[in-house]
Amino acid sequence: MTTDTLELVQTRNRKKTQGLSGTPRRLVRGLLALVLTVIALVSLLPVILLFFLTAVPPVIAAVLAMIDAAIVAALFWPNRTSLSVFIAVVGWIAVAVLAVLLSQHFASTPPITDRNGDAIPGSIASLESVELNNSTQWITIRSHSEDLPVLLFLAGGPGGSELVMTRQYLAELEEHFIVVNWDQPGTGKSYNAVPRDQLTPERFIEDGYALTAYLCERFEQDKIYVLGESWGSILGVWLVQHYPDLYHAFISTGQMIDPVENDIEMYEFALQLATEQGNADLVEQLHRNGPPPYQEDELLDRFQAMNGIINNYMHAHAHGEGTGHNLMFDSLAAQEYGLLDKVYWGLSLLNTFPHVYSQLNDVDLREQATRIDVPMYFIRGHWDMNSSHSLTEEYIAMVDAPQAELIWFDDAAHTPLWDSPRHFVDVLVNTVLAQTRPQMEGADGDG
Repeated sequence: MTTDTLELVQTRNRKKTQGLSGTPRRLVRGLLALVLTVIALVSLLPVILLFFLTAVPPVIAAVLAMIDAAIVAALFWPNRTSLSVFIAVVGWIAVAVLAVLLSQHFASTPPITDRNGDAIPGSIASLESVELNNSTQWITIRSHSEDLPVLLFLAGGPGGSELVMTRQYLAELEEHFIVVNWDQPGTGKSYNAVPRDQLTPERFIEDGYALTAYLCERFEQDKIYVLGESWGSILGVWLVQHYPDLYHAFISTGQMIDPVENDIEMYEFALQLATEQGNADLVEQLHRNGPPPYQEDELLDRFQAMNGIINNYMHAHAHGEGTGHNLMFDSLAAQEYGLLDKVYWGLSLLNTFPHVYSQLNDVDLREQATRIDVPMYFIRGHWDMNSSHSLTEEYIAMVDAPQAELIWFDDAAHTPLWDSPRHFVDVLVNTVLAQTRPQMEGADGDG
């Protein structure tokens, strides 16, 4: 082999070796670029969401967006170093964290305004924390006047946060009541208020009582009204049963009486629907799941299997004027929730719902709440297949109460207060309030 040939072979080997050693470097650089891109996108998302889903002033959101843009621009400097890249990553993360903190800080409920957009004198629109049994929980308080009777709303679930719903769909109620919407423990803004193992029916009753006492003292009233929706209807019955002297009346929608018997009816109806629709996969899944009750670790998936088809059925048949509502979209777009609260909103349904609902298997109001010493108003949607018509009618027929009135909404389903809000406001003002106001005035006068 000549000298020239030997040098050519050695040169080729060196190039081949250099090519092999360069491949891992390019791979590392590619992976690093991918990681930085993911970090950048994830870090930019909270800043972008500030403009659309929070109450953070746009000028502050714009400043954070410009800081992020400056960081991106800095990465294209020709003389960037590993240290500058590291600083950029830290900067991205810091801006994202700041965006989340600001969204929590500026979370608020909008003022009550007139047609010109001016705040109504004497009105109250407040998002605030309250101490209930050594835990910090959150409420909204909205009304045209602080001299009106208090209406405490108990959301469905358990684990359902509906802070925005009363404001968005029942704003007219604020002309007649001080509307208080409570994020119950383990829910929404109150997600971390109470350790998970303390989320029991007894805890909800104790906290509901504490909140009622607080509202009576704050607004100098002897009694308040309580409105329960779905799971909130069970909690509402418990409250008026244990503390009747604190309530003018109990109003419910989607009343739950016996969760296990109720859910067996749901299961059978879902199975019937799936069979009629020829949905063989769902029929098979429902048969595989079996009828309720379900244990905590299996409840979410099995409950959703039957609830999904029932929700579609109700949506197709309930044609009230408010059927355009969407609890998830309405809530996630609400300024009452910061970005972290929006995450908690979803976690509440994933974690609190199965934990608490599985504790209700022994509940039967027909046996456990046969005497209620306040007037009761049961508002039911004709197309409600989430809660049982027959069980509610049976309970109304046997409960010993000053009044137990059943009011039907023909164009509503499980949530007539959102499905037909104008009709709902009319009933609360011209039926409930009209019938109980003399009693209220007499009670307040005696107090």
